[in-house]
Amino acid sequence: MIGGVHPKITVTQDADGTLRMTDEMADLFFEDRGKNWKLVRERDGLTNYGSRIGWIEWNEDSRFKEKHDGPAIGRSLMLDPHRMSYTWLTTIVTEIIEERTDYIKFKTSNSIYELHKLYDAPTGNPI
Repeated sequence: MIGGVHPKITVTQDADGTLRMTDEMADLFFEDRGKNWKLVRERDGLTNYGSRIGWIEWNEDSRFKEKHDGPAIGRSLMLDPHRMSYTWLTTIVTEIIEERTDYIKFKTSNSIYELHKLYDAPTGNPI
């Protein structure tokens, strides 16, 4: 091991044993990842980061119909949509609780989420 002072990773542990990184540590680790979006599930604090988002509209038979740029009731949020994969996909939005240009809080059929825009995509500057 190399001698000297090394930064420590600050984490906490939930009652169920899940390790959580502090916001300060997340800022250090994810600052340069190019992640423009932060999605937080309210009930357990589960947090995912992504470069892009898309709002998915479904057919009546629950198959993909169309991808949209904005939220609406009946759509699902897809974090980091790619041709054959994604980072996270919510169930269908049932209510939009609050919406601003850099933030949206919405309810799905089984969760409440907060979506934060972290960086301005064209400039890369924090919002």
